[in-house]
Amino acid sequence: MACGMLNSSYVMASRGRVCTHFLHRRRPWPLLGAWRRWLSGAPFEWSYVSTPSSEPLLGLSIGQVVDRAERRFGDREAVVSVHQAVRRTFSQVKEESDLVAAGFLAAGLEPGDRLGIWGPNSYEWYLTQFAAAKAGLILVNINPAYRPSELEYCLNKVGVKGIVCDEEFKTSDYYKMLCALAPELPSSVPGDLSSATLPHLKKVFFRSQEKLSGTFRFADLYEAGESSHRKKVDELSSKIQFDTACNIQYTSGTTGLPKAAVLSHHQIVNNAYHNIGKRIGYGEKPHRICLSVPLYHCFGCVAGTVCGMLYGATCVMPSAGFDPDAIVRTLGSEKITSCYGTPTMFVDILNAYRKNPTDLSAISTGIMAGAPCPQELVMAVMNELKMKDFIVMYGMTETSPVTFQCFPSDPPEVRSSTIGYPGDHIEVKVVDESGAIVRAGEAGELLVRGYCNFLGYWDDPGKTREIVTEDRWLRTGDLVLIQPDGYGRFLGRIKDMVIRGGENIYPAEVENFFMGHPDVIEAQVFGVPDARMGEEVATWIRKAEDSSLSDTELREWCKGKIAHYKVPRYMLFKDEFPRTVTGKIQKFKMRELTIEELNLKT
Repeated sequence: MACGMLNSSYVMASRGRVCTHFLHRRRPWPLLGAWRRWLSGAPFEWSYVSTPSSEPLLGLSIGQVVDRAERRFGDREAVVSVHQAVRRTFSQVKEESDLVAAGFLAAGLEPGDRLGIWGPNSYEWYLTQFAAAKAGLILVNINPAYRPSELEYCLNKVGVKGIVCDEEFKTSDYYKMLCALAPELPSSVPGDLSSATLPHLKKVFFRSQEKLSGTFRFADLYEAGESSHRKKVDELSSKIQFDTACNIQYTSGTTGLPKAAVLSHHQIVNNAYHNIGKRIGYGEKPHRICLSVPLYHCFGCVAGTVCGMLYGATCVMPSAGFDPDAIVRTLGSEKITSCYGTPTMFVDILNAYRKNPTDLSAISTGIMAGAPCPQELVMAVMNELKMKDFIVMYGMTETSPVTFQCFPSDPPEVRSSTIGYPGDHIEVKVVDESGAIVRAGEAGELLVRGYCNFLGYWDDPGKTREIVTEDRWLRTGDLVLIQPDGYGRFLGRIKDMVIRGGENIYPAEVENFFMGHPDVIEAQVFGVPDARMGEEVATWIRKAEDSSLSDTELREWCKGKIAHYKVPRYMLFKDEFPRTVTGKIQKFKMRELTIEELNLKT
């Protein structure tokens, strides 16, 4: 208890990397006498770090965060959707989220029901996140690039009862795809869908000008609720417990099928407050955040929308999907102070800025995450885009999501070469294959414990037990090194998941898809290095004997059946695959041979 008091007072009195190292130093098991080293500020000897904070965890639901923001920030702009020409203040967002929440209840949704959202960035996506939380619903984020088979899996896996959709985006006609899965939709009464393929789905809401058969118009939700529904929304504000589920995000699985990670109000709110906003300094002055990242991803809907609501920062969406030219224009026209993006996104933003420079006098910071962040790219963003306080953050969906992040006061070489220091109120450790903590500076698997660890995978206790140990440590599956100063370095994935431009691609899923082609005997998918995307997808295909299947024919077969970013850039037809003596595929050898054959840079 006394040590906790010491930590708090020291945080309040001091700031900066050196002080933080001292502040966060606690005994790294199993070292004897570590407490004396903690007091002396000596380097870590073991790869265990526990991080207290100057502030306690917040006991708020997301709905209460919206109410709090209205009281604190009122007429300040909360959100700007540039491509829609929409601007709303915190007071307006509070009012409209209450109305839409009442509309959801009037449509027949009840607290605990799962509400899917399928579409690109928009004001309606932003508003739905907060309205769903106020109505006690569990928001299910669905990648807007998903095709019908992927949508079917996502909806049925968690029993989605309602879904909010865009009418179309790029080449995707969402209504047409939904009708392909549920041909009963056009002839059904709105709110009473009965589908053999989607048995749980009953209520469909479309962001459309005209009412589509069998659906509700999203715009009608504002006036759909009666006084009884609005009263219930008010009552739910104090009844919803912050430890209850509020969000489901699909993430990777060893089988290749995405797993439904369940997050609570408590986890999302505190991660956005402590591990993101507080660390980057959003409480020091009003900020305007350029959300270059998709809202369906935790980077957008935790580090962006919820963090903005907590700190009174304005979330600015430059376009429906990623558009580097629109982002560069928005940096200047909206006086952006902070910009988000994956490494691939920042490569394109830099190129767009070099071609058409804009006024960057307002910008000072930003965040890069979602994939390994090359040091040269981080430095280029700091220098060319004038983001002197730019930082890198690390995490995963199952940790709500951020666990490591730099401080703006860290030297540029630290912010560009590490994943930062562990966030407040959590513990991290690096272990070897036996589960023993390794010494500082040694590589091993990163484990995390604390409030940030997710509630589990929906209806899948077996998969949950695979990632969460009996003593509540979450296995990240990442190879990480913790330095003697407590900062982390990400070395790679232990598993073979491919991260292409911030998108997670699960090889087994793509392999199983290719096996559905009548001429494919065997398919193996893996990642190869790419200067722009970080990784690109490559596949080795073994064709049926006498088959004339070509690269072009296989790509044509993929269209409309699987998300575009999962289609391998490199398709190589091979007669034999490298294997161990026991017959196991050696993907690392495939990767090496592909890099050599295609003359790719590592």
